[in-house]
Amino acid sequence: SGATSQKPRVVIDVEREYYEHQNAAVHRGAHTLAALATERFEDARAKVARFIGAKDDEIVWTSNATEAINLVAYAIGNASAGRGGKAAERFRLEAGDEILVTEMEHHANLLPWQELSARTGVTLRYIPIADDGTLRMDEARGLVNSRTRILAFTHVSNVIGVVNPVSDLVALARSVGALVVLDACQSAPHFALNVAELDVDFAAFSGHKMLGPTGVGVLYGRSELLNALPPFLTGGSMITTVTMKSAEYLP
Repeated sequence: SGATSQKPRVVIDVEREYYEHQNAAVHRGAHTLAALATERFEDARAKVARFIGAKDDEIVWTSNATEAINLVAYAIGNASAGRGGKAAERFRLEAGDEILVTEMEHHANLLPWQELSARTGVTLRYIPIADDGTLRMDEARGLVNSRTRILAFTHVSNVIGVVNPVSDLVALARSVGALVVLDACQSAPHFALNVAELDVDFAAFSGHKMLGPTGVGVLYGRSELLNALPPFLTGGSMITTVTMKSAEYLP
């Protein structure tokens, strides 16, 4: 169960209780069950926010951590294509810009950036690993430069268990104004995370690794960044107005 934790009976029981007594479309109805389901849905969001030291409006539900990281990468890609208006200009990538990852990344925190690099023409670089399994921070300092726009890295390696120096990496990113994306899948179940203290811009983790149900992931993002990103997946109940040609989206 190093990758997927077993589910305690209390988790299974509360899921069964929900499906038997409160199952309804969240945020989609005014009847009693819909109100109860929505309350449970938002209470869970607030609980997760407290768990990682975030605000309620900084928690986005996803299907897993892979989708959470893809959400950020594809939304930045949409911004780079001109979507999102003036608010999204801060995310736009241009030829000559760089994305920096590490050599120890899980595919979920590598492939989305490879794809973003291919779509936008930016350069993808990586921080190499030393013989003892730690990051070569001396090389990292040389790789971070004025062209670095995104630094994405894992908090704890899912393969060798090394804990990366988040504060040092964040400081490097902040020195050049780069966004920080943290893969917290291995750390969220075991550490007392505080994303505000870590000073990361985005973080992702998944329920199935921390005693929760499968099919639930979390994206943390600074509220001002989440509100500035253009949408990634579009559909119902996410608009203020819509016509046959365009839409205005909710926060």
